[in-house]
This record gives sequence, C-alpha cells and structure tokens, in this order.
Amino acid sequence: MSPTLPASTPPDRPILRDAPTPARSAASARHILITGASGALGGALARARAKPCVALQLWGRDLGRLAATADACRAAGADVTVRSLDLADIGAMLAAIAEADAATPFDEALLVAGQGDTAAADARVEDAAQVARLVQVNFAGPAALAAALADRMAARGHGRIVLIGSAAAFHALPFAPAYAGSKAGLARFVDALRLAVRGSGVQVTLVSPGFIDWPGGGRPVPRALLMSLPTAVRRVLAAADRGQSHAIIPWPFAALRLIDRLLPAPWRDRLLLAFKPP
Repeated sequence: MSPTLPASTPPDRPILRDAPTPARSAASARHILITGASGALGGALARARAKPCVALQLWGRDLGRLAATADACRAAGADVTVRSLDLADIGAMLAAIAEADAATPFDEALLVAGQGDTAAADARVEDAAQVARLVQVNFAGPAALAAALADRMAARGHGRIVLIGSAAAFHALPFAPAYAGSKAGLARFVDALRLAVRGSGVQVTLVSPGFIDWPGGGRPVPRALLMSLPTAVRRVLAAADRGQSHAIIPWPFAALRLIDRLLPAPWRDRLLLAFKPP
C-alpha cells in the first residue's frame, strides 16, 4: 500500500547517458539495475547500493531527479548509467534490458517503479484509462522485465531479482481497485516465478510495503502506519540480502493481512467499505 502518487506524465524517449569510466572497469564490478530510480524509494535504494566496484544502471521517467540521484551515487564511488524509460512501453523496456544485460550482465535487479492512484472523490469507480495504465505499470511491465531477467540470469546460473509490491495487494480496496488488483497480480506472479527458477541460482524476492513517509508522498495516514524512508530502505535490502521470498513491511500490515483472511466475508466487506480516504 502506498500513498497516492502524482498524476503520470507523458513517457520520455529512451535516453542513455554513460558515466565517466571509473578506476575499476564496469566488467569487474557488481552490476545492479534499479527501476523507479527517479522516485523516492528507488532513489534511496540506489544511494544505499552505491559504492566503489558497483556499476548501477538507473531507470526512471524524471530526468532531473534521475540526474541528481546519479550524481549522489557517483560521489559514493559507483559507476552510473541512467536511462529515461516508461514501464508502460513494454516493447522499449524489453529491448533496453536485452541491450543492457548483453553488454554487462546484471547481478541484481531492484524493480521499484510503480504508480499509485485512487478513484476520484466524486466517482463510483476508477477511470478506465487509469485502470489500464496501472495494470501496465504495476503488473505487466515489472512482470515482463522480471521474466526477461530471470531467464537470462538462470542461463548464467546466478542473479537476484527484488520486486516492490504493496501491502494493498492483499485487500479489496473499493477506492483503489486497480492499484490493489495490479499489485495482487504482481504478488502471485512473483511467487510463481520464484518457484519456476528454483535450483537455477536465481533468487526472487517480493517486498510489500505499507505506507512510506516521504515529502509529497500523498494523503495523510495515521503515524502508527507510516514507515520512514530510511527504515523502508533498510528492510527492503535486508530481505534481499537474506534471500527472503516475501516480506510485508512494517509488521502491522502483515497482521492486517491475517485479519483480512480470517474475518467472515460480510464483516470484511463492511470494514473495507467503511475505510475511505479522507
């Protein structure tokens, strides 16, 4: 579950910009892909992974914020390449990953990019175009990218893929059915992909955050349900480094998932219908 994000902007044309050559070649560095690196969580994860002998490829739609993140990562000693790409353009995305992975195979991919939204206050259901975009950005795009990477990594016998889902995936939110549904689809896909590549040397991890607190993050929620951005970064990377199959963070959202599953359906429906954004 994540706060509402700003309305989407038109996709940029793919732009590739190479960083200066570091003292150690990119071929001998740990090569990491991070999508959504122009966003708050993706950018923070990029900065956390940045260090000497790490080559980062950062994807995002906002070139200004992407450049700022890249500069911070270079200052930490990482080799950085950036690409402006919209995950809704699945053909361009798959061509980009094939090109990048063939040039320098990825050791790790943090697939963070996504979009949150809710139905308009005066609407009974979400706009159909909004539904289509959220399904593309939150499910179809990350799933296709993960499949392409998993196939390539399995052929090499090693690799790690971390996908950012949402605690909303486990609840039928009537004010955000497209967001909840797209994240639910991603959660089931990731679980199946993890089983499909078992024994191949590829690790697949899903992290399902609740509300993350960052400037401009969206509508207000109770402080008890908010997780700070640094805490979210630590927990995402801890789940990845442990090889955990699924982490719901913070813990109250794991408890809410259990409650949702145990409540009788009429009680659950009444609770969900009563829970509306302020």
